[in-house]
Amino acid sequence: MNTILYPLLGTLFTFLMTTLGSTLVFFFKDEIKDFYQQLFLGFAAGIMIAASVWSLLIPSMEMAEANGQNSALILGGGFIIGALFLLFLDHVIPHQHLNEDKPEGPKSMLGKNTMLVLAVTLHNIPEGFAVGLTFAIAASNSSITFASALALALGIGLQNLPEGAAISLPLKQGGMSRTKAFVYGSLSGIVEPIAGVIAGFTIHIMQTILPICLSFAAGAMMYVVVEELIPEAQLGKHSHVGTFGVLSGFVIMMLMDVFLG
Repeated sequence: MNTILYPLLGTLFTFLMTTLGSTLVFFFKDEIKDFYQQLFLGFAAGIMIAASVWSLLIPSMEMAEANGQNSALILGGGFIIGALFLLFLDHVIPHQHLNEDKPEGPKSMLGKNTMLVLAVTLHNIPEGFAVGLTFAIAASNSSITFASALALALGIGLQNLPEGAAISLPLKQGGMSRTKAFVYGSLSGIVEPIAGVIAGFTIHIMQTILPICLSFAAGAMMYVVVEELIPEAQLGKHSHVGTFGVLSGFVIMMLMDVFLG
């Protein structure tokens, strides 16, 4: 029971942080300026890079070695499969990023606003799975501590805060009402509790696949970082701001994991 409850609670927190960020649409008239948007994107990338290493890949290696498995094969294989899974979703789900004029994925009759939300939702799938999986493992054995799982949830929650604003404010600028923009921004994070609960059920399938599940989540998160977050953080004349955001996000997540974990 705890392997479902704790992942749900952890990912509900990250979802609520997205919702909290979406409330900014009621307080700001304009969308986020490029300077801050690049800073936030870089910050999110830095947190996800550090989380992939300290909260996912290192525990994956330690669990694989404890199980007598080939840690190099587990880390490399799971990482690549996770990245390929996000690549697959990128091609089968219609979506559109904020800084792009054309949608990606299959042709669809969906409106631009819906596809903008779907783009952010794609980011949140590996985040929810990663948070849910770490809490589930912490609840089932001592391979990952609750402090480490909490550090990951806090880090993902921190980067979800500006992410909620980054989706709701442009939607409002595009002509959507504040209330509807808030709802869309909030719903972009609802996939995290869903992915978290799915991760919780993974615990009950087979303990031996947990190391590869962790590396899978790391690969999926890194795909998002390299494919979208860092390139978007480097657009425009404030590219150094995006770089500073990556570095600061990485350090903050690393320190949280070290001190809490």
